[in-house]
Amino acid sequence: MWGIGVAVYFVAVIFRTSLGVAGLDAAERFDVNASALSAFSILQLLVYAGMQIPVGLLVDRLGTKKVLAMGAALFTAGQLAFALSPSYGTALAARALLGCGDAMTFISVLRLGTRWFPARRAPLIGQVAALFGMTGNLVSTVLLSRFLTDFGWGATFGGSSVAGAVVLVLVLCFLKDHPEGYEPAPARHRGAAFVRRQIADSWREPGTRLGMWVHFTTQFPAMVFMLLWGLPFLVESEGLTRDTAGALLTLIVLVSMVIGLVFGQIIARHHKARLPLALGTVIGTAAVWAAVLGWPGERAPLWLLITLGTVLGACGPASMIGFDFARPANPPERQGTASGIVNVGGFTASMTTLLAVGLLLDASGGDYRTAFASVFVLQALGVAQILRLRVRTARRERERLVASRVEAVHVPAKA
Repeated sequence: MWGIGVAVYFVAVIFRTSLGVAGLDAAERFDVNASALSAFSILQLLVYAGMQIPVGLLVDRLGTKKVLAMGAALFTAGQLAFALSPSYGTALAARALLGCGDAMTFISVLRLGTRWFPARRAPLIGQVAALFGMTGNLVSTVLLSRFLTDFGWGATFGGSSVAGAVVLVLVLCFLKDHPEGYEPAPARHRGAAFVRRQIADSWREPGTRLGMWVHFTTQFPAMVFMLLWGLPFLVESEGLTRDTAGALLTLIVLVSMVIGLVFGQIIARHHKARLPLALGTVIGTAAVWAAVLGWPGERAPLWLLITLGTVLGACGPASMIGFDFARPANPPERQGTASGIVNVGGFTASMTTLLAVGLLLDASGGDYRTAFASVFVLQALGVAQILRLRVRTARRERERLVASRVEAVHVPAKA
């Protein structure tokens, strides 16, 4: 069951990241500058981020199967429409539709994991789900870039939409929300008051807010690089061939897959490692980015770009740690809503940075080093919020642990 959900997420990530290897082709096809090109990904992420809390509420209300089916139908239609778009405006609308469907996948997969696996495996299951998503990124980096060269725009994007139709059929025919006998209690409350209470109760937990800021600070450097600006930066600013640049993007994905498994195992066994792993990733990413952007001369050496690819590979797994702060802070009936709040963080940061890089590129005449310096601003903001919330979250988790132990002692006595 979980594999079907992961397959939907896998295809969604292929579609989401397909523009990352087609940025130069899209600029030529639609005859647009850097700011207009960045609008594709910004609009897609704007829709994605805006949908996260509504999707979390939908998952809590309707269950995984219905939400995943809607998501697969929407992102498949968006990918096909993007392939057939005759103009920049229709292509923008197609990416928005794709972002809407994509937004429904990951939170649903997280919810599916909590229904089909024991709670102690949640950190590892979450990382493995993200690993399969990175595999989708790998497919778009390696295969779609080659297909674009060999078969052209329409055949590549149109042909890939078939994968969306396949996973939609799998969901409709085979997926179940939960094992038999483990059906959750139906929601007793409906309407706007219930929605406001779900969101407010989730937000009130410091673990939810800390998770959101961890996701915000760790995810966006790699997301911006992979989603749009990495290939143009490596080719136009660093003078690499498209093949070499594609290999570096592939390195990011491969490193992410390995680190995701390592982080999942560490956190499952040592819960206190969550924050050091997240902050260590941020510090490492900032240090290597500073070295690349500040390198004397026109181009950074290849070994340094490989190092950059390696540290960016840790960003995706580190962002998953945000869910490991929100999960224990919220009861099962709020898991979807809380996950939606966390997921807003990284995609808001990615959207902001995509826009900043595009605007700075146009303003500076194509100076990528100036444009990518915007990364440090958002990292500084995120780290400040993480440090502010870490004490409150630790205190709240200790209180919850003490309460659960007291309950465990008194319940047998009452019985």
